[in-house]
Amino acid sequence: MAGKHSRTRIFSSPAGIVATAAVGVALAVGGTVGAVQLASGSDQSGQTAFDLTPTPVASSVTPSSPAPSASASPSVTASPSATRSQQAASRGKERTSSPKPKPKPTAKKTTAAAKVLESGSCGASFYSDGQLTANGESFNPDALTAAHKTLPFNTKVRVTNPANGKSVTVRINDRGPFIDGRCLDLSRAAFATIASVDVGALTVRYEVLG
Repeated sequence: MAGKHSRTRIFSSPAGIVATAAVGVALAVGGTVGAVQLASGSDQSGQTAFDLTPTPVASSVTPSSPAPSASASPSVTASPSATRSQQAASRGKERTSSPKPKPKPTAKKTTAAAKVLESGSCGASFYSDGQLTANGESFNPDALTAAHKTLPFNTKVRVTNPANGKSVTVRINDRGPFIDGRCLDLSRAAFATIASVDVGALTVRYEVLG
């Protein structure tokens, strides 16, 4: 066969056999396998024949891929260690009540004094019979109302008893009285505020309020 040469070497000593074995190992490491044939002839005593015909062997070892270089792992920074405050715990401190805010002073509501439009003196009496008033209301003897001959309905009049200084403010809702010398006819409750109903009639001071 072309490209192949068969060589047969005969070694007659043990040293030669060892050398031949070493050559076979070297050929196997280099990628070839040497076929060694040991032949012993009857006519040649003490001699050993080796067939050192090299046989190419396909290498099954695939080139190893280069190992990926290990990337440097990010350095881990140690978290700051928690330090205890040297201050005493809040529950160990003496607790004091927080000061309460002072209430803001509230402005006092002042009612403006009623304006006096007219004043004078006259006789006053009272009435308590149930009837309709001149403005169409049902007369209520317990309400603070009064009758006047000319003042507009719902006009406020302050009536004062000069004998004791007591006064009452009434609302005009009726007409009267129709007796000379009297200008006001008060309800029973209004008259009782400034005098005894046993009197029946008295001179009062009146003030028409605006």
